[in-house]
Amino acid sequence: MKKIFEPFKIKELEIRNRICVPPMVTRFSKLDTGIAEEGTVEHYRKIAKGMPGLIIQEATCVNMDGRLMDLQLGIWNDNQIEGLKKIVEAVHVQGSAIFIQLHHAGVVGISKAPLCPSDYSYVGQDGTTKNGHEMTAEEIQMIQNDFIQAGIRSYAAGYDGVELHGCHQYLMSQFLNNKVNKRTDIYGKHPENFVLEIVDGIRAKTSSDFIIGIRLGGFEPTIEAAVHNAQQLEQGGIDFIDVSYGFSKEQEVFVPADYPFIDIIYAAEMIKKAVHIPVFAANGITSPEMAEDIMLKTKVDMVDIGRGFIVNPNWMKDAMDGKDTGKCLHCKRCQLFENPDKCAGKILFQRNKEKQI
Repeated sequence: MKKIFEPFKIKELEIRNRICVPPMVTRFSKLDTGIAEEGTVEHYRKIAKGMPGLIIQEATCVNMDGRLMDLQLGIWNDNQIEGLKKIVEAVHVQGSAIFIQLHHAGVVGISKAPLCPSDYSYVGQDGTTKNGHEMTAEEIQMIQNDFIQAGIRSYAAGYDGVELHGCHQYLMSQFLNNKVNKRTDIYGKHPENFVLEIVDGIRAKTSSDFIIGIRLGGFEPTIEAAVHNAQQLEQGGIDFIDVSYGFSKEQEVFVPADYPFIDIIYAAEMIKKAVHIPVFAANGITSPEMAEDIMLKTKVDMVDIGRGFIVNPNWMKDAMDGKDTGKCLHCKRCQLFENPDKCAGKILFQRNKEKQI
């Protein structure tokens, strides 16, 4: 294997290899404060010791009303910067680059009066219905400013860049999916403007080398629409695209019958062919050999390894040393959200290591 071990640059940022640890919510913040606890810092320090090239910090909310849960990390006020700086410092000491993912949940969040580009009823996994109301022009501007201020705080905290959360059903995904966004104004006709005006606002208050990317839905609602979104965002100055699933209830996934990987890897490959900026592929990548194969066949620039680093924080280091990296067992409920130390894949991996010793 050679490709995944190669260094890489996004703009002027040197990244030591092609493995990215994508955002995975940890629930390590203090209740209703968004302030990072020491457990959050240790979580990222441990992952950085495993030598990934890049870490993208979990969804960090730009305002309280846009949260997924009451323990979510936040970046909506200056009091949160000190804890975020500790995360950045812990990761940088270990040699990894780190971006922070900026997030607003929109209609799928915990708000009692959730926002959405258009009126939309969302039925959650627990069967409850949330009715999002169409955002006014003033509300759009307010949320855009929240993202911009969060980007400025990210820069102040020392992050190498930000990743705007534009997939997984959240607010930016809602704007970019025309089955959800039924607006007739500029944000309906050109929904990418919602994102690009945020990009322009962050750029105006940070340095030219500060990186601004997006995690983008690969089927929003179709692959053709996703490719169009990616091209528009590239033209507007986005620096990289990290491809994942979009608004799950309103997407039309597709993959050719003879394709060697899953549908979302196919989407990443199609987006990579359509743009000239770096593209990341994610989801279900279980081994260094699979990561290498995907990079060589799809020509994407980085691959995301998430659960692998929960099972084995030394995933990349072990891959470089030719050792077993362990595997996620795809439990029905991932222990990352409850107690990472009880992860079944992690326990099995540790037992196997002890047997080898």
